[in-house]
Amino acid sequence: MRRTPASFLCALALTAASGSCAPAPGNAPAAQGDRIPRRIVSMSPCIDAVLMEVADPRTIAAISHYSHDPRATSIPINLARRFPAVADEAEDILAMAPDLVIAGTHVSAPTLAAIRRLGIPLMQVEVPTSVAQDEAQITTIARRIGRGAQGQQLNRRINFALRAAAPQGGRPVSALIWQSSGLVPGKDTLANELLTRTGFRNLSVDMGLAQWDIVPLEDMLVRPPQVLLAGVANMGAGDADANRMLSHPALRSARSQIRIADYPSSMLHCGGPVIIRAAARLAEIRRGLSTERGL
Repeated sequence: MRRTPASFLCALALTAASGSCAPAPGNAPAAQGDRIPRRIVSMSPCIDAVLMEVADPRTIAAISHYSHDPRATSIPINLARRFPAVADEAEDILAMAPDLVIAGTHVSAPTLAAIRRLGIPLMQVEVPTSVAQDEAQITTIARRIGRGAQGQQLNRRINFALRAAAPQGGRPVSALIWQSSGLVPGKDTLANELLTRTGFRNLSVDMGLAQWDIVPLEDMLVRPPQVLLAGVANMGAGDADANRMLSHPALRSARSQIRIADYPSSMLHCGGPVIIRAAARLAEIRRGLSTERGL
């Protein structure tokens, strides 16, 4: 059964909140005897994004069906649609005759059991909660598919992007990333680290939130952030919760206190090359605040 983009993003958040920072089972570096795969199937849009950067495209047999959805993809949609897509169903995966499946921890237990039962090599990776964990995952994936140099290159690009996005002075600006239903990233999330490294102070951490939690609109307005990061550009894409929140009269009346900036949900959960785009977007917002409000 295919999940909706909103339910998948929620599942990613809850997976990150309930898991530890330790590698998922099957995430150890490949043994020397492992074959370099020729037909890779990815079951996560976050993994899709990494494969687009480090894998030989000819070895990508299929990617996650979320990457074919403009609301959920972490890669350009025209690039994603060059590859077949699979859902979280064993039949879809087996039809691709993979010699390696790379899955996130959100994949259903029956699907994972079927993959293992048939002897198909399986690698699982968790949702990264830090840049360091993400870079370790990139290294592990790249080595497993025989593309270690490409993994190193992607990690260098991520580090360069983060250095380029670092603020040149000034106090951190209080910010809150608000997505559908009031779900926000707190402490021990990749999003929190990116905010910190680009000149923001994550207000949800000040509120005592660990990892992912819900912040009702009313609570946010009691202690408003200087900037609210939300998927403004996606308001017309059928996200009723986001539409309702961003058009709420109380929020409109607080516009003099709160700057609302567009921060798509596609930049929120994934690492890899998504970090590069997210860091650039956050730095752009931070520079804009410095120009407009002297922050």
